[in-house]
Amino acid sequence: MRADRLLTLLLLLQNRGRMTARQLAAELEVSVRTVHRDVEALGAAGVPVCADRGPAGGYRLLEGYRTRLTGLTGTEADSLLFAAAPGPAAELGLGADLVTARLKLEAALPAELAGRVRRMRDRFHLDAPAWFRDADPVPHLAPIARAVWEQRVVLADYRKWRGEVRRELHPLGLVLKGGIWYLVAGAEGKPDPRTYRVSRFETARVGAETFDRPPGFDLAEYWERSARRMETARLHQTARLRLSPRAVALLPMLFGSAGAAAVAGATGPDAEGRVEVDLPVEPDAVAVGDLLRLGPHAEVLAPPHLRAAVHAAATAVAALHAPD
Repeated sequence: MRADRLLTLLLLLQNRGRMTARQLAAELEVSVRTVHRDVEALGAAGVPVCADRGPAGGYRLLEGYRTRLTGLTGTEADSLLFAAAPGPAAELGLGADLVTARLKLEAALPAELAGRVRRMRDRFHLDAPAWFRDADPVPHLAPIARAVWEQRVVLADYRKWRGEVRRELHPLGLVLKGGIWYLVAGAEGKPDPRTYRVSRFETARVGAETFDRPPGFDLAEYWERSARRMETARLHQTARLRLSPRAVALLPMLFGSAGAAAVAGATGPDAEGRVEVDLPVEPDAVAVGDLLRLGPHAEVLAPPHLRAAVHAAATAVAALHAPD
């Protein structure tokens, strides 16, 4: 809405001082011509906007002028939870509200504290997604977030590994983990809440019907307990590995805390400088690919079935790349 844009323009000039029309257009995501029209509208409303001409020119407010329009709306206040993560805020449909809320907060602060806030923003940045992986497409995130907030039932088609299922869900909360959104929700006929990856929703229709949250449900506590349970269930077996110094360095990078713990408990080195470690791994179908990332720097000593599976996979790769 134009009124929101005019307020944002006013707060930009108050918080940052002189800005060119191009800078304002970039911040507001409009054309330079629109900025000129908006500045004229502010002037007509009695806001003392001055135009300085020349290479160092731009728009600024008359010295000493400060607006008192710094009250937060409900959605702007909600958006402050994501003040350090503008990307996720935008995915939830709160991007514009977050920008306006931040500007209002800066405008309400004394000059010295407002300057500290700007320096913090200039010097620190949070980038939630992991490296070398595109973010999941989440076209249904915004309506699901609305259902979480309003405690409304969601009728959804969800894509599982074994096919698509339809679920009537009671959405309890959203979690952003490593750049991936997850929904924690109760499901019809299921006694306990479950976790759903938001990108796997094929449809998500928010109904008019509301539901009651389970008494005492704590999202953070549920997530921590669920993550521990998932980690325990994921690592089905322990592989005994013989590693070169190169593999020792790679293990914590590729296997996280499990790799670091394995290196800490290493035995050796032997005459070739190799050490032996015990590494918790997933079932063979997944573990083989994970271990092959170590290349010739790791040898699987046990269990025998995993060693045989790695040998078969490596043999197939070697055959595929044999010289003509």
